[in-house]
Order: sequence, then C-alpha cells, then structure tokens
Amino acid sequence: MFTEDQLAFRVTAERFAAERLAPGFMAREAEGRVDRGLLREMGGLGLIGVDLPERFGGMGLSAETAGVVIEAVAYGDLNVSYVQLLTSLNGQIIARHGAPGLAETWIRRAVRGEAVLALALTEPRGGSDAANLALSARRDGDVYVLRGEKSSISMADQADAAVVFARTGGSGARGVSAFLVPMDLPGISRTRFNDLGSKAVGRGSIFFDDVRVPVDHRLAEEGMGFVQVMQGFDYSRALIGLQCCAAAQASLDESWKYVTEREAFGAPIAQYQGVTFPLAEGEGLIAAVRQLCYHTLRLRDAGAPHTAEAAMCKWLGPKTAVDVIHQCLLTHGHYGWSMDLPHQQRLRDVMGLEIGDGTAQIMKMIVARERAGKISVQHANR
Repeated sequence: MFTEDQLAFRVTAERFAAERLAPGFMAREAEGRVDRGLLREMGGLGLIGVDLPERFGGMGLSAETAGVVIEAVAYGDLNVSYVQLLTSLNGQIIARHGAPGLAETWIRRAVRGEAVLALALTEPRGGSDAANLALSARRDGDVYVLRGEKSSISMADQADAAVVFARTGGSGARGVSAFLVPMDLPGISRTRFNDLGSKAVGRGSIFFDDVRVPVDHRLAEEGMGFVQVMQGFDYSRALIGLQCCAAAQASLDESWKYVTEREAFGAPIAQYQGVTFPLAEGEGLIAAVRQLCYHTLRLRDAGAPHTAEAAMCKWLGPKTAVDVIHQCLLTHGHYGWSMDLPHQQRLRDVMGLEIGDGTAQIMKMIVARERAGKISVQHANR
C-alpha cells in the first residue's frame, strides 16, 4: 500500500502527464527532443529527483516514491520519464561520491529541470561487458585528460553533463573511474543515431579528444567507478520496468475504451471473448510486473539485496510490455496499423528498452548467478 504522501505525488504526476505530456507525446517524436520548458515545469512541481538528498535540492524520499512518480509520468510519455530515471540514477552517484560543491551545482540544476544528466558507459567495442572500457583518463597534474568514444548513450546530444566512466588503471573493473563531465568542455563532439524509437530521447556517440577534466570532478577514488555504476543499475532496472508498465497500461486503457465503443454485428466487440481475453491477460501480466518492480524498490529502501529482482524487472518489464502493446495494436484492427495511433510509437519506444541497460540474456545470467551462488554458499555451510 502506498502512503498518503505517495498518493499525493501520484495525483500531481498523473495530472501533469494527462494535461501536459500525453497531448504532445507523438509530436515530440517528430521534434526529436525533450522540451526544456516541460522539464522546468516538472521541476517546479517537485517531480524530478524526489529521492535525492534535501541538501542538494531533492526531497530525500524513498526509491519507491521515485517509482510512483516515474510510472505516472511515463503513462503520459515514456520518453519524458527518462529524465526522471537519469536524474535519479546519476544523482545518486553524484550525491554519494562527488565533491560537495560539484554535487550542489549539478543536482540542484537537474532537480529544477534546468539540466539533463547522461550516463556515459557503453563503448563501440563492448555493450554488456561494462568493464571492458577503452576510453582513457590520464592524470596530468590537477586535471585528467580524457580520450576515446562513448557510444549508444541516451540523451547524448541533449545532455548538459554526463557521468563518464573511463580507464585510469589496468585492465578489468578495478581500473575504471567515474567523472562528472560538463558537455561544453573543449574537445567534446557528439552525434545522434537514427533509431527506430525513443526519438525524443535520442541516442548517439560522444567523442572525447583530449578533454581536460578537473581532478575534483572525479567521483570517489580512482578505480571505484565500476562499483558505482553496477550499484546504480540495480535501481534503474526497477524504474525501467515501471516505465514499461506505464506505457503498456496506457495502451490497455485506450483499447478497453475502443472495444466498448466499436460495434460489429450490431453490438460492441467487447462482448466477444476473443477480443477481451487478450486484454484481460495483459492486465494481469502488467499488474504482476508492476508488483515485482515495487517489491524491488522496497528491498532497496530497506537496504536488502535486490540484484536478482532488479534483473527480473529489466527482463520481464520490456518483454511483457512489448507483447501487451502489440496485442493492443492488433485489437484496433486496420486502424491500429496506422501511424495516427500511439500504439506503434509505444511499441517502438519500449522495444529499445529490451536492449538498453542490459539485454534479457544478460539479465537471466545475473539471476542465475545470484541464485546459484546462494545455493553454493548454503551447501558449503552445511
């Protein structure tokens, strides 16, 4: 059960999503950008970074509350809700490991909707192998010199700053460090990919050509970057699951309305089990995934292990949403095949989340490793 405060946040977010986001959902795809005015409005309503520390402009609320907000916003526009996800994910890293002045500046701007933060981890030669980084950060006095490329980065050409993971030491995870890098530094250039969906968010490459980053922009000690991002992914994967649930729920709600109004053979098509049963199945599946996501966030809030549960959210959320939205599109018949309805856009947007932040195969490997490891420990202790 949600608290009264969480329900109040949900009401505010749902109203904003219905009045300000949903009407322009499809138009923003054509524009290919997230409207900064909308972000400032969300920031003014306290809908960005609710989980971040109060001393940096957040509200210091729970991960579960952040989930409530992101789900409500994603119902109106999954792409805009990505700002909430990036702010919470990056903001947690910056708040915990950044110099106080650095954290104060960037988190406050992000929470107010005045700055967008990207996560720059993936490189051309390695996606799921997150520790296999080639981008180098060489210490030169009071700066680090960054050289290399990050690829497949969400908001690459829109972000004002990025948490960048670079190699400062030897091979493997222990040689990876993190930096908060303003995107207006000399030597940075950016491109955008022509993707199938999530065009308002955008994805692209960021090139670092001897970019000089002050030492005080390093997050934590050298060699701690990989630990930071892995801990963050356990959070973002549960939030992604809720984004997907919201998009699927929007298509389900529209489909229920459609089948009660559309008539065939003199009666609403909702009277036919062949029409309503697939939608009923979708409701059950989405409700189950939603509960898993909130369970995972509650584990996080309690300080309990939740790596396996987060991986389940990331695997089941996008897959289930793709299947449900696809069925909703088919339920609308020939009209559903039109680009005039939002189902096709939601389908393309959610499909990208089957890849980003780790594929289903990687998520299953994580679950298997977590479960098999626990069994091995239990067996050894007998």
